[in-house]
Amino acid sequence: MSALPSARVAARLRRELGIEVDEIPSHYGDFTVIVDGEAIRRGHAVAVVFGQIPNAEQIVADVRERLGRSSGAG
Repeated sequence: MSALPSARVAARLRRELGIEVDEIPSHYGDFTVIVDGEAIRRGHAVAVVFGQIPNAEQIVADVRERLGRSSGAG
């Protein structure tokens, strides 16, 4: 999630969903969000150029849906 403020997104996932998050450095604009071993969201540098990088709300919603949580931690 290098094109996103990844530290902010990771902190939000920890706070809102109570989950552990690992950040792995990558090239600018390249990111993959993996939940339970499955990639649920990917992005590439080209997406940055066209403004198609998801925002924090979209990523949290994707992770929440994959985990089957409606809201809150745990």
